[in-house]
Amino acid sequence: MKSWKRFAGASAALVLTVALAACGGGNGGGGNSAASPSGSADASASSGSSSGEKVKLRIMWWGSQQRHQATLDALELYTKNNPNVTFEPEYSGMDGYLDKLSTQAAAKNAPDIFQIDPSWVADWASRGQLADLSSGVDLSQVDQKLVDAGKYEGTQYAIPLGSAAYGMIYDKAALEKLGLAAPKNGWTWDDFFALAEAAKPKMAKGQYFTKDYAGDYFAYSAYQYAKGKGLLVTEDGKFNIDKDTFLDWTNKFQKLREEGVVPPADVNASDKEMDPTADLMVKGTVLFRLAFSNQSASYDSLKPDNYAMVTMPRDVEAGGWVKPSLFFGVSSSSKNAEEAKKFLDWFTNSPDAVKILGTTRGNPVNNKVAAELMSSFSKADQIGIDLFNASVADAQQWTPGASGWSNWVDKDWILVRDKLSFKKITPEQAFDELKSTAQEYEN
Repeated sequence: MKSWKRFAGASAALVLTVALAACGGGNGGGGNSAASPSGSADASASSGSSSGEKVKLRIMWWGSQQRHQATLDALELYTKNNPNVTFEPEYSGMDGYLDKLSTQAAAKNAPDIFQIDPSWVADWASRGQLADLSSGVDLSQVDQKLVDAGKYEGTQYAIPLGSAAYGMIYDKAALEKLGLAAPKNGWTWDDFFALAEAAKPKMAKGQYFTKDYAGDYFAYSAYQYAKGKGLLVTEDGKFNIDKDTFLDWTNKFQKLREEGVVPPADVNASDKEMDPTADLMVKGTVLFRLAFSNQSASYDSLKPDNYAMVTMPRDVEAGGWVKPSLFFGVSSSSKNAEEAKKFLDWFTNSPDAVKILGTTRGNPVNNKVAAELMSSFSKADQIGIDLFNASVADAQQWTPGASGWSNWVDKDWILVRDKLSFKKITPEQAFDELKSTAQEYEN
């Protein structure tokens, strides 16, 4: 845990130092233009193909509309500077993304470049579906812990795109209207559930405090972390859900469900994160939801100045964690791997690219460029950076988890989640089902 926290602390110190410099500087950040680690901004921007051969790169990612637009703008700039390289972008929300990508990869038809979650790296690399990226992308200005998170058995298979803290986002305008005090960083799970009870008599019909997180893998992980019970699956691949803690959590949410403080099952299931027509917080249906620090600007783009962020509730330990936010990988089946690596080098190191992308994938990973551009980040970006800084002091260490458990997290847990929400099983039965299905994955 200490090694990751050292990285997080260093990142926070960088943000603070640069923020102070921006406040005290005489030119407001408008002096010399930023230069890439390998030379000038112009040199970085034109670091694509020198052969002149026409290349079309397929690239796939998920995210919010803000991330989509920022990425498309970056692709457009790259093509402007490298006219022989064009892109075929595929982008969507998170729902269905992994299934689609997995199907394409199994058919050896995956995009040249695709976005992956940090927890997927080991599984995808072990199946031979990621190209070796040990050379071709300059990672000298990226913290080693972030770089190492993209490795499998010592080989670089994924390029880090950002770092983020896991906390909560809430509708500050709605909270003020209800006459409820906003939470403060460092609040506890007892505070969280007390605020939920306080909100109950004040909320309008069809309005709820938060989503039904009873069977949510990541929400429960934060609760078990906070209680000092560790990982849900140990590093060596053993089931480690603490039964008493799990029952405490699920029974609390069962009570909230019965009292109408969290949405009924059908409403809860309709939620689509950051979809302007289906996100329960954006629609005004819930006040709070879990979020990563890099999502601040995306939510702000949907309802400007409406949201605030706060650290994950804690107990004997912190509940939230800091982590590499996302990675880009290159398909092992790509016929354009070298061109893909040239693009990833530009995407990581070009000041122009970093400025366009902002914090849409987390705090920028190139420390030198991030320092040079910090004063240009928006107020919404700064809200996310503030959450990151507030979380890192004692945040839990992120781990990619034991290899081979992704289906248990992405499929088995979801089945249990839905059964709990629709009252098809009791909390005790939910625990038993998770323990039983885990036996298929234990090493």
